[in-house]
Amino acid sequence: MGANLTCATLCDTNGESPSLKPRLGDIPESCLALVLMHLDPPDICKLARLNRAFRGASSADFIWESKLPSNYKLICEKVLDEKSVKGLEKKDVYARMCRPHPFDGGAKEVWLDKNTGGVCFSISFKGLAITGIDDRRYWNQISTEESRFHTVAYLQQIWWFEIDGEFEFEFPKGMYSLFFRLHLGRSSKRMGRRVCNSEHIHGWDIKPVRFQLTTSDGQRAASKCFLDNPGNWVYYHVGDFVVDRPCELMKIKFSMTQIDCTHTKGGLCVDAAFVYPSTIGTEICKLNKLADQH
Repeated sequence: MGANLTCATLCDTNGESPSLKPRLGDIPESCLALVLMHLDPPDICKLARLNRAFRGASSADFIWESKLPSNYKLICEKVLDEKSVKGLEKKDVYARMCRPHPFDGGAKEVWLDKNTGGVCFSISFKGLAITGIDDRRYWNQISTEESRFHTVAYLQQIWWFEIDGEFEFEFPKGMYSLFFRLHLGRSSKRMGRRVCNSEHIHGWDIKPVRFQLTTSDGQRAASKCFLDNPGNWVYYHVGDFVVDRPCELMKIKFSMTQIDCTHTKGGLCVDAAFVYPSTIGTEICKLNKLADQH
């Protein structure tokens, strides 16, 4: 009986040794790499943990170059130390670009979305033109861990509310969405717990805030809405724009205004403006709607 069990274990029904059968690790790395090229970066990284063959295939430069933006070299020249990426494998360039990289004195950041390779861009409130920002009767700067820039602008009260922004950048071809990240109320921590002071919140439910966006090639977008959801950071959608010529600088101007001087408004934190690929922007808008429903 023992001999029969041993034989059955070592041989298949055709009398062939299982060790001679092709296994997943026997597939050539070049073939695996061609398959991996059609997957998203997170899936490539997961499969790289399967075995040595997948790990080797997942490092192929042509895979990661296909995930990088078409103009990644221009972006590297603008915001990265060229020496820091020279000679790196493309997967390492991709990983490096997924980290936020500040430029223009730290007022702006650019990075890649790690799931899609899409270019993301942000401008701190310090890079925006805010009416009355230097007058402490109206605005204060608050240090916080809730901002990627570690500081936000807090509005106590003002009659004329206006924020303007402008920047130039070489975006890869595609559609993009621009948002303001705002928060009604002033958050802080007490006894290790997050609390929100809402005493200055007023005026935002009387008239809507108007958002506008224009581009150097003639695109325009406008929207308006009331600010709500106190105690939570909300991405307010300004508008979308399309990039057709990725190697050219595009100038984007945008604004946020509530200039009805029949009433004051206040109690608002302004973090930054963000530009995301529209696929990500759509998900942000969906999350905003879900938050409104709750």
